[in-house]
Amino acid sequence: MQKAVLLSNGVSMPLVGFGTYKIRGKDLIFPLIKAALQSGYRSFDTAAVYRNECEIGEALKHYLPEFNLKREDIFITSKLSPRDQGSERCQQAVDNSLTSLQVDYLDLFLIHWPGCQKLKPSDPANRELRSQSWATLEKIYEAGKVRAIGVSNYTLSHLTHLIGQSSVIPHVNQVEYHPHYPQEELKLYCESQGIHLQAYSSLGTTVKESPLLQDPVVATVATRCSASPAQVLLRWATQQGIGVLPKSTNQDHIRQNIQLDFELSTKDLQSLSKLNVKQKYAWDSSVVF
Repeated sequence: MQKAVLLSNGVSMPLVGFGTYKIRGKDLIFPLIKAALQSGYRSFDTAAVYRNECEIGEALKHYLPEFNLKREDIFITSKLSPRDQGSERCQQAVDNSLTSLQVDYLDLFLIHWPGCQKLKPSDPANRELRSQSWATLEKIYEAGKVRAIGVSNYTLSHLTHLIGQSSVIPHVNQVEYHPHYPQEELKLYCESQGIHLQAYSSLGTTVKESPLLQDPVVATVATRCSASPAQVLLRWATQQGIGVLPKSTNQDHIRQNIQLDFELSTKDLQSLSKLNVKQKYAWDSSVVF
């Protein structure tokens, strides 16, 4: 199985990363980071709004030596909060993330959401402020504080506007992507621009009971491959070269989610892709101007 993807600027990013959304508190984070490192994860995805950067930074600093790893052996992603859109706040937010995570640089920094806190989604000021944020990230990238920059939850419209006025094309667009919501048009556009499409909510577990994990087609493929439904959904993405960020507080699931060394047949890939019911389980950014 392909283990990493080369971003358009030559930076290597692991294809499977450990997602940390809703994972908070030292007592929870420390054993999970240890389990993730032990299982082979070398990429860790966080964000200012997750409120766990400090604990993740502490845990990595504590456990890396135990696994004979150094800072350069892992890939750390963080994201700009919607409250920090705009030139000055963006600069400070990156510095805050660096301090919280106890690192000198970030491997990837994303604009988490195209909108801004306290603005209505329809307000044109959203576009202006996120444009300022991107211009600031370009400078931070050129200064070497981050090895790659990108966006999250950007639609085709958001991306085309950004690219039309930028000197650096985003290296990554992190979006909801799974067989119930395969954003094929967005995927093709990202490929044409050299933007790596990275998936979150690959298991549809942003909602409490995931219809995706319980889909009979997924179950059938899982039985045929002697894999779990979660492994099948993650492999469906990675076999297309799409990065995934599974999160779990169950250490067995953490181990299973990176054990993707099996191949889906062309027929199975197509069966899963045909499940498209245009069902989002996360947030709808298409309403943001």
